[in-house]
Amino acid sequence: MKKAASSPCDCGYHGVRFYENEKSLAQMVAEFLADGLNEGDPALVVATPVQRAAISRALVVRGVDVVSLQRCDDLVLLDAEETLSSFLKDGALDAKVFEDRMSALIERACQGRTNCIIRVYGQMVDVLWQQGKRDLAIDLEILWNQLARTKRFSLLCGYAMGSFYKDAHVDDVRRQHTHVVSADGTAAAVA
Repeated sequence: MKKAASSPCDCGYHGVRFYENEKSLAQMVAEFLADGLNEGDPALVVATPVQRAAISRALVVRGVDVVSLQRCDDLVLLDAEETLSSFLKDGALDAKVFEDRMSALIERACQGRTNCIIRVYGQMVDVLWQQGKRDLAIDLEILWNQLARTKRFSLLCGYAMGSFYKDAHVDDVRRQHTHVVSADGTAAAVA
């Protein structure tokens, strides 16, 4: 991932990529994660089964030993819908359960390392958006931003462009992020 005003390795980085196809997204996410993994930082992926598999393949192409990293919890792969359902109660997000669950995952991956900044790729917001739950997706982005006040992580979110075809809410999504990532991987700060 090319650096811009703020690097993905900076704590507080919250990038968004509006993607056209799953393959290009998987490659970009794999680059984001591999950069951190190669520096010794752990990674967390919360994505659909198809996307997790594509990201894993793209990591392997980059020479990342996915199996070994998973075994030692330096790479944690979770299902987006299953994770989302753990803090979605009666059609609303439970902020406390979200904070507890994500904090525990971040701590698990950091394994007591000092100055650990975990790289996180999250597709839960895209799942909500594609289900037509735009307000919940924005609420989830806000929860991530609140968690960034107490936990050290760099977060990359992906949204399918097709979900925005007839939707004028792209600015709502952009406002929740520090950077928008272009197709070539350049991260530009959101003004």
